[in-house]
Amino acid sequence: MAQDGPAGATDMPPTVELAVVAFDFDGTLTTHDSFTAFLKWRAGAARYALGLARLAPSALAYLIHRDRGRIKAAATREFLRGMPRARLEAEAREFAERFSAGLLRPDAVAAWRRWRDQAVRLVIVTASPDLVVAPFARALGADALIGTQLAFDAQDRVTGAFATPNCRGPEKVARLKAAFGPDVRLKAAYGDTGGDREMLAMAETGEYRVFTDRP
Repeated sequence: MAQDGPAGATDMPPTVELAVVAFDFDGTLTTHDSFTAFLKWRAGAARYALGLARLAPSALAYLIHRDRGRIKAAATREFLRGMPRARLEAEAREFAERFSAGLLRPDAVAAWRRWRDQAVRLVIVTASPDLVVAPFARALGADALIGTQLAFDAQDRVTGAFATPNCRGPEKVARLKAAFGPDVRLKAAYGDTGGDREMLAMAETGEYRVFTDRP
């Protein structure tokens, strides 16, 4: 998902390479994990509780391997495997429409909007599946969304695996460079966990846990 250019910069020559401002999504722009909230909402209380019980072995294994990507993939298999892409996209749109007002931090959105008035590319970089975050990114007017991509089978159904590495830690930097070039200028970055550390270190200004408002 991308737009031709940020607001207020449409008269700039096409040869001008805009700096990037990157926001983590979960915990930074939002108050809590959006993917977990999405899974719980679409499954319903009873099915979600059953799914968590089935995920107990994966949760115990996480205490050993500490690989967030593996436990996220396990949750994806449990709750989404076999779902057609079109249906998942429709449910992601409905989730965003219903819950964005109660999920997004007002002070984070205010900072986002201040950057929107400057000549930069505003990018969301998230470990959550990009398909689930995409409706939020569109509503915010993001220039790009970088996230973990779900894998789909030949019938365009969720397999429960990922098509890309979990977009966390060094992967965030790798994906930014893949999207904007190895010499990308990251003017500012915002994050709230150790999974944002490398992205914050790469930025000219790295802001850690600066947003605290709740809707």
